[in-house]
Amino acid sequence: MEYRNLEFDIRDHVGWLTLNRPDHGNAVSLEMVQELRQFFAGLEQDLDIRIVVLRGAGKHFCTGLDLMSSFGSGPSEINPAAGLAPSRFDPRGCRILWDFSDVVVKMRQAPQPIVASMTGSALGAGMGIALACDIRLAARSARLNVGAPRIGFSGGEMGMSYFLPRLIGLSKAAEYMYTARWIDAPTAERIGLISRAVPDDQLARATEDLVQEMLNVSPFALRMTKEVLYANVDAPSLEQAAKLENRTQLMCGFTQDAMEAIRAVYVEKRRPVYQDK
Repeated sequence: MEYRNLEFDIRDHVGWLTLNRPDHGNAVSLEMVQELRQFFAGLEQDLDIRIVVLRGAGKHFCTGLDLMSSFGSGPSEINPAAGLAPSRFDPRGCRILWDFSDVVVKMRQAPQPIVASMTGSALGAGMGIALACDIRLAARSARLNVGAPRIGFSGGEMGMSYFLPRLIGLSKAAEYMYTARWIDAPTAERIGLISRAVPDDQLARATEDLVQEMLNVSPFALRMTKEVLYANVDAPSLEQAAKLENRTQLMCGFTQDAMEAIRAVYVEKRRPVYQDK
């Protein structure tokens, strides 16, 4: 599929997805939202892609919602330049919100792990997209911000109120959501919001190295690990979590790739060659 707001390349079973509106700080337009929804929904049908790396073109990861290109200027629409708020509630207009939030839902539903490789700012919707990724690496100069409270909206958007407390705890999440304070990359690493902050000139290398480590895991086991991880984040009990883990291990144990991994690692002392079988 051809995209107007994204770039996508596949190399060695890794899909490199780039938000490609650098002149707008990769801000999310309605057209980009639709392209992201289509991309992440399609991953379930393209299991040759084992991992997705998400990054932004140019200086920033994503500077949030592009208000000026996403909404019109009619009297009943949002028109920031004229200081106009919506004059009435339009239920059909709510579809815009559902489409935006559907991006992060589809990211979580995708069977492939998604790695954010972040530079510059991840603001508002951009931070929500980053939080929906499974792993976040960031350049030391990168920073994140909830964003929306700064312009009169709730800090809960793009799954923010779901992801943030689970990543850094309720008190810290409340602090950043209530204040819309900037979070620099070293702080984000310290509080567990990102996995690692690296020197700016080492981000690409760190991302490549992480991806290569993940490729050492069999494709099916990697998909099942993501499934069980997120299912059990919200598991009502340890017993149910353990049952799901046991089911997953049994399924993995019957794959040819599991036997290949055991033979390669323990007997032949080499890197496994996986066939996703």
